[in-house]
Amino acid sequence: MGGESKGSAAGRRAWLLDTALAALTCGVVLLAAMAARNPGPDALDVALIAAGTLALAAHRRAPVAVLVVTTLCMLAYVLHGQPGSWAAFPVLAAVHASARSGRRSLGIVASAVFLVVFFAVDPGADDIVERTALLVGWFLSAGVTGLVDKNWQAYLRQTEERAREAERTREEAALRRAGEERLRIARELHDSLTHSISIVKLQAGVAVHLARKRGDEVPAALLAIQEASGEAMRELRSTLEVLRTDVVPEGTGLDRLDELVERARTAGIAVAVSVTHTDKAPGPLPEAVDRTAYRIVQEALTNVARHADRAKTEIRLTHRARHLLVEVADDGPAAPGDPVAEGTGLTGMRERVAALGGRLHAAPGAGGGFTVRAELPLEGA
Repeated sequence: MGGESKGSAAGRRAWLLDTALAALTCGVVLLAAMAARNPGPDALDVALIAAGTLALAAHRRAPVAVLVVTTLCMLAYVLHGQPGSWAAFPVLAAVHASARSGRRSLGIVASAVFLVVFFAVDPGADDIVERTALLVGWFLSAGVTGLVDKNWQAYLRQTEERAREAERTREEAALRRAGEERLRIARELHDSLTHSISIVKLQAGVAVHLARKRGDEVPAALLAIQEASGEAMRELRSTLEVLRTDVVPEGTGLDRLDELVERARTAGIAVAVSVTHTDKAPGPLPEAVDRTAYRIVQEALTNVARHADRAKTEIRLTHRARHLLVEVADDGPAAPGDPVAEGTGLTGMRERVAALGGRLHAAPGAGGGFTVRAELPLEGA
């Protein structure tokens, strides 16, 4: 809820700012129109200027529609009122917004149409060539700055994603270290206490049995030792079971694969997913296999974003009778035979797969790109 309120508040601020800038642009163009000639613009000119400039308030949400509306309105104003070069300012802003949203071709078409009409309205004017050439430079600048803005926004999003990913990786490493420490403690307790308590319980049980066999009265202390040792064994087993519990957040299985893929697509990675079930494939995956498969896909997509320039990627999940096959292949720049420098991510993958008794292959593919292939056994997981 907090994130939604912050996002909506930021959206409202952006909308108010865009509306204010559109209104300011409208005022500037109207003032220029009134100062350019006497008498000033008529009602039709004012309506065209207002429609063409105020439409810019929606340039973030509908850049294409804004480009079309602004260009048509200002073209009509040029044909009707024959204004100066300043009439191109709203169209320049719309072309900038179009380039920033990735619609460069539409911006080029709108620029060319406006320039042709602007020149054709009064081709015999003394300075029409100079003014048209100046507008060409302005339109080029609008397109270039739009592309720069687009790349800058993409860089900021990628930086934020990397920061979130680094934070997540740190949290996972801390959880893994905590889990490893808990397992070490469990092994130590098992090795040091279980054997001794078992011997005490066994000897007490033998003594009680022999006493009863001979018909002797069983000492109360001996019965207390037998009962206490049995209780200690039960408590110790419960403690070891708790310590061996994997310390991993809930909800990190393949049920969240769609969410993971959507985040990758938002970051600019074209991801395709295919899931195949064989005839003998079992039902629900074991929790450890489910969680490990999710983490492998997550880490592989992270590596695509970091090292493969967000290349096109395919995720293939094959459910078989005895194992789950996870494949993540990208079309990145890696070439066959390139050395693989294993960092923390690949090392973590190998550790997870090895813990389940599976196999991991991570290397450039035969046709280029990089492929991560994990075979996770289902038995004993």
